[in-house]
Amino acid sequence: MLDNLRDRVAIVTGASRGIGRGVARRLGAVGAVVIAAARDDHADGVAEEIRASGGQALAVSVDVTDPKRIDDMVQLARKEFGRVDVLVNNAAIVRDHLAVRLTPADWDSVIATNLTGAFTCARAVLRQMLKQRSGRIISLGSVVGQMGNVGQANYAASKAGLVGFSKALAREVASRGITVNIVEPGLIETDMTAGLSESAHDAMLSQIPLGRLGTTEDVASAVCFLASDEASYITGHVLAVNGGMYM
Repeated sequence: MLDNLRDRVAIVTGASRGIGRGVARRLGAVGAVVIAAARDDHADGVAEEIRASGGQALAVSVDVTDPKRIDDMVQLARKEFGRVDVLVNNAAIVRDHLAVRLTPADWDSVIATNLTGAFTCARAVLRQMLKQRSGRIISLGSVVGQMGNVGQANYAASKAGLVGFSKALAREVASRGITVNIVEPGLIETDMTAGLSESAHDAMLSQIPLGRLGTTEDVASAVCFLASDEASYITGHVLAVNGGMYM
């Protein structure tokens, strides 16, 4: 089904851990050329893993709040592989506090990474995608952006903003064969959820009709589908991967 992703060039931000790592690995497994981006040198491990499995991957050090670093990453992709076919906007941070205690710095840093970073990455790849008249832009939202969560007003706003941004962009670039979609995970098994107490874990499960936390593979499958030719008639869509937590 996903053979058409072979040799497609895919940039994944926030690729060093969790969902981003899972997405990068899956794209590499189906034959895509993966540019794994993360701050500092944290994406080296996943790039090495993809190469060890017979795939192609480059690790790049990118802070998505730095437009120059983003432009340099896209130029490297074009220099090495001649094109950019897929962008996965996954890089995100949290600065959780009740709204009354959120500082302007807490607000600004989350918006700058989670929302403005996605815009800056999309703008950087669009020049190439418009020229080649094809491309896939997929941003990782969150169930929190749909239903809210105590202590995460900044994070929820950033993820809800991704939906509006992506839908507007989808309309702008559809005539050039570029699709823009959002994958919104629910509660996913990552190193962040692994440290939860048993009571907190059980409380989370009680909110999920399917009775389990999602996996990074669940999310990666959705991303790969939207990146593939099978999803060529889907754009401006929010694909929920949340086990029924929010319907």
